[in-house]
Amino acid sequence: MLDIPVDHNNAAVPPYEQLRQGIMARVRSGELTAGTKIPTVRGLAAQLGLAPNTVARAYRELEQDGVLETRGRLGSFIASTGDPTRDAAGRAATEYVAVIRRLGLDDEAAIDYLRLALRE
Repeated sequence: MLDIPVDHNNAAVPPYEQLRQGIMARVRSGELTAGTKIPTVRGLAAQLGLAPNTVARAYRELEQDGVLETRGRLGSFIASTGDPTRDAAGRAATEYVAVIRRLGLDDEAAIDYLRLALRE
């Protein structure tokens, strides 16, 4: 059972993003380790009272981020990675994007701020 609170009334952060961030937080904390099987899209959607498409979107984004691996009919699992530096950089980038989104800035502004920081 994957118990991740999702606030359906939080207009600032959509449910799929809350779910994505919740899974990411559990991976970072070590609560979800490499190889851990996570619930099916439909199972988690029913458990959390979400639409299956909402959970599917969170899973897709986590897969694109390298956090999840989907193994066909076997299901989805927390990905095993061998490069802790790359993992830390990915987490930092994900957190940066979340902050930029909360601030309401667009991608171009985010990249401009990143370039400024790299020059320092």
